[in-house]
Amino acid sequence: MPQFSPPHLAALAVMVLGVAFSVYAPRRRPGQWTTWFARALAFAIFAAWAGEYVADVIQGIWTTRFTLPLQLTDVVSLTSIAALLTRRPQLVELSYFWAFTATLQAVLTPDLAYNFPSVFYFTYFGYHVGAILAAAFLVYGLEIYPRPGAVWRVWAATLGWAVVAGAGDLITGGNYMYLAWKPAHGSLLSVLGPWPWYIAAAALVGLAMLWIVAGITAVLSRGRPAAQMV
Repeated sequence: MPQFSPPHLAALAVMVLGVAFSVYAPRRRPGQWTTWFARALAFAIFAAWAGEYVADVIQGIWTTRFTLPLQLTDVVSLTSIAALLTRRPQLVELSYFWAFTATLQAVLTPDLAYNFPSVFYFTYFGYHVGAILAAAFLVYGLEIYPRPGAVWRVWAATLGWAVVAGAGDLITGGNYMYLAWKPAHGSLLSVLGPWPWYIAAAALVGLAMLWIVAGITAVLSRGRPAAQMV
């Protein structure tokens, strides 16, 4: 799908409006409805995430090389669902930092071979945008802010999942988490050098992005020191 094409811009507009609602509404009108909203959003993310695998099977394009649940997107989607349903701080931290780094990049630079009105357009943006809305709702709407050491815990979890995905790449010959080669469409990885050096560069850039998000969070959370999250 071409970047910043009308369908892409429409998805971005939905994301912006959804984030605004997810932050503003719980602060202005707290209450039992937030529990039902969290459940509905969790269901929507799951429906989009699982629906993509169902569509792969129906269309006969499911393969172990490319469609096992080993992408970071998969763990972000499932973590976001769990965070919405339980509101556990450690799950909120993971979903928040992943959503506003990796997932946000995936929405801004979608590596998607399909366009509107393909079912994959709706599933892709469904679970990606859904994860971002979940993060905004939990952290800024319900004010479940990251705890001390969150940046390092999230970075360690990301590296740990990269090991799992890398093992999957070796076994299947796939490219989970883009550890074997860069995505076909332009992304941040495009400017980080050749394989395998871009993997190490991406790990350091990822850590820097987590620090940036922590700093922004500190400002938006009324002066909470960024050092508490790193």
